[in-house]
Amino acid sequence: MILARKRAMSRLAATAIATGLFATGAIATAGTAAADEQNPHNGGATATLGGLDPEASGRIAVTHEGETDTYRGGLFTLQADDGGTLQTYCIDFTTATSSNARYKEVGWNESRLHNNANSGRIQWILQNSYPVNDDLVALASQVGVESLDDEEAAAGTQAAIWEFSDGVEAVPESDNAAALTDWLTENAEEAEEPGASLTLSPNQVSGQSGGRLGPVTVDTTAESVTVTPDAAAVEQGVTLSDSAGNVIDETTPVTDGTELFFDVPEGAEDGSASLTATATSQVPIGRVFTGIDVRTQTMILAGSSESSVSANAGASWAAPGAPAVAFEAEEICADGGVLVTATNEGDVPFEFELNGETREIAPGGSDSILVPVENGQEYEITVAYPDESREPFSATGVLDCAPGGGEPPTPIDEENEPAPATTGGAAEDDGPDLAETGSSSNVGMITGIALALLVVGGAGVFFMRRRSAAGSGN
Repeated sequence: MILARKRAMSRLAATAIATGLFATGAIATAGTAAADEQNPHNGGATATLGGLDPEASGRIAVTHEGETDTYRGGLFTLQADDGGTLQTYCIDFTTATSSNARYKEVGWNESRLHNNANSGRIQWILQNSYPVNDDLVALASQVGVESLDDEEAAAGTQAAIWEFSDGVEAVPESDNAAALTDWLTENAEEAEEPGASLTLSPNQVSGQSGGRLGPVTVDTTAESVTVTPDAAAVEQGVTLSDSAGNVIDETTPVTDGTELFFDVPEGAEDGSASLTATATSQVPIGRVFTGIDVRTQTMILAGSSESSVSANAGASWAAPGAPAVAFEAEEICADGGVLVTATNEGDVPFEFELNGETREIAPGGSDSILVPVENGQEYEITVAYPDESREPFSATGVLDCAPGGGEPPTPIDEENEPAPATTGGAAEDDGPDLAETGSSSNVGMITGIALALLVVGGAGVFFMRRRSAAGSGN
């Protein structure tokens, strides 16, 4: 039984050297599509930052670290990649935005809300204030003021959120808006975290040909989703089914909690395939949006038109006598790093090394490794599959789990207030935003700085490389 004793070996040599915040985003040179595929994100809405809405924002005096300055705060707009508009508030006062930054939908545990005791109160504010509650006459009556307009309602709501998200004192310039802030902070109660618009978990599975690979569980707030296999699946005769064995195709409504399987024909050559799940719905209020491969101001969803959301999952299979390995990466803010999980559904063990420590995954087993990453640090994790013909698994990103820690946004110039003044929104021209205290739209300059840092020590890079077995007895 020589085959049963063979082991495939990979090595994960982790070399972590922090580049710091000011080089953030510079390594994302492979293009938007490639960055999205690599990012440890298994579904939900993605969007591009527009800017602060001048008609739904107002002046707010913020006291931060003993200093009081005036800023403009309120609703931001983001354009969803697959259609639709998202409205968000800032929950990250001390971090600047990056112009035209791309954002992804995440849960609270994947954001700076993971350890914020007031997260539930922020959610209550979102559910009970503007724009969810757009009856401003009724809202003004609840607050006890004569009236509220859009600007006052947005400024008052943003100020209340900042008090809970950043621990600052925030007082809108308008008395009516300030009264709304007081009413919201005094009445805010605990509210539950909303569910994801659409995720697939896990987003990578493995097994042997002739078997059912999975399950991949659908988690969605949409009424149903559509699931489509990719061209590789069709070419190789791979079909999709649910836990009862019913075939799933583009005409099958798939609901929340459904378990999906890849059915691989007997005798199929080693290969891989994927599926895409899509849905059209409103993204739930309170979902957090963080930057894709860039450090940028964290947002929380306050309103959404119907948007198309999607999620992908992949499967790989191998013949008997070889490991069938799947990898997955997940940012874990509470643990301060990226959790890399390797699963082996083959019939021989799979070994790899992490910082000199050898790990072995038995057939049917899995192992998870936390790759430590500092907050604000870029990372790249590349994993070679046992099958050298496959492209390596790759995950890139920027860990965004805590306040920026830098200078607060640039206050409003009383004599020459820009229009619209922002706390980090995208500017209309090529110049810097008001809040560019930790970011810049000058990609070329940042890239040069990052390359220089790479020469010195790297940019949080982690590699897993395959090593062939040393012999049949190994």
